[in-house]
Amino acid sequence: MAEAMILAGGKAERLGDAAGGRPKALVDVAGRPLIAYQVEQLANAGVEHVIVSCSAGHEELFERELAGLGAEISIAPERERLGRGGGLRNAALFRRDIGPVFALNGDELVDVDLTELFERHREFRPAATITVVQPKSPYGIVDVDDADIVAGFSEDATLPVWVSCGVYVLADEALARLPERGDHEKTTFPELASEQKLHAFRHEGLWLTVNTPKQLRIADEYLREHPTALAGSARG
Repeated sequence: MAEAMILAGGKAERLGDAAGGRPKALVDVAGRPLIAYQVEQLANAGVEHVIVSCSAGHEELFERELAGLGAEISIAPERERLGRGGGLRNAALFRRDIGPVFALNGDELVDVDLTELFERHREFRPAATITVVQPKSPYGIVDVDDADIVAGFSEDATLPVWVSCGVYVLADEALARLPERGDHEKTTFPELASEQKLHAFRHEGLWLTVNTPKQLRIADEYLREHPTALAGSARG
């Protein structure tokens, strides 16, 4: 059975009134809850069981919003703030099988090919495989040559670095090494990297983070203009 875990404990504090009083993962984006896009992607990739880690008290809300999207939903409530790593560790208790599992941050929209990601992980068998992207520059880029002559400008440039976009495949070893509290990207992943047990999957497509009102507006406008942008990204 293919399974996945989604971190959905965010309180949308930076979104303020734009969240409408809802948990961040349930904020409306182009007429649908943010997390619904992720569940549908996972279902299209063959995932049958999705475990949602959310704050205690929101269980029924998530179950209602995510019904009928193609995957069975289980809720892993957090009685206290556990951090991202602790949230994944808690969610893993609700798994029904062993072996690699998808794990996603609940505030990211990424049109990564989940099928290819999973196959890459199974081919090389690291403890974890993380999807990495090159972020867009928040500033306009000035192209300067060796003689300090400005050759041009670019308003839509990517930075020459790779960052994690919060979409992973975790093997049993990585799950066992998740912290009870805290952030796995500051503990588990650096430890695995030092042992050469962490692999990267490069993604050059869509990556939308929803943390601020501006980011929410950008995501909403993009998905209204491209309503199928995420629908086919999981089929491989």
